[in-house]
Amino acid sequence: MARYTGPKTKIARKFHEPIYGPDKNYERKPYAPGMHGQNKRRGKTSEYGIQLQEKQKAKYTYGILERQFEKIYNEASRRGGITGEVLLQLIESRLDNVVYRLGIARSRAQARQLVSHCHIVVNGTVVNVPSYFLKEGDVVSVRERSKSLEVITDSLASRANNYPWLEWDESAMAGKFMNYPQRADIPETINEQLIVELYSK
Repeated sequence: MARYTGPKTKIARKFHEPIYGPDKNYERKPYAPGMHGQNKRRGKTSEYGIQLQEKQKAKYTYGILERQFEKIYNEASRRGGITGEVLLQLIESRLDNVVYRLGIARSRAQARQLVSHCHIVVNGTVVNVPSYFLKEGDVVSVRERSKSLEVITDSLASRANNYPWLEWDESAMAGKFMNYPQRADIPETINEQLIVELYSK
């Protein structure tokens, strides 16, 4: 499965934001990497550069590669509604992202690994495709024989965030994808309109 495996702090510094979560190394150097990272006289970024950076930020945040991202954008543009919002809604409905949002995994990378290693069940059937798109009403749960896995129990023990589009049943270790989230409920600081403008050129 293709995925980004490089240094995460370097990427967070590039976007001036801890996109992978709390990071002590980022807090120590919250500026762009490289010998000119702190140089405030760096050239002004072009409009295209700003749009491209926003797309790259979204890709790294959700762990999606270029071809996948373009396919999701094309699907979003075919559907009705505001393309940028639909794009984020589709990304949020990916199985790996929902496993992360439910608190079964501590990161999206960990969620992808749990899914690909067949620890996650959707509507009673094992699904090992992290990019699987959930539909409204789908139930995501931990496979019966995987419920005692330390990585899962530790993650659920520290579970804090509750999202209005997800419903969690602690006793069954299962969550329901109630509906597609509203843009205001998605916490990521992504300017999706810039991504739409980039693809519209």
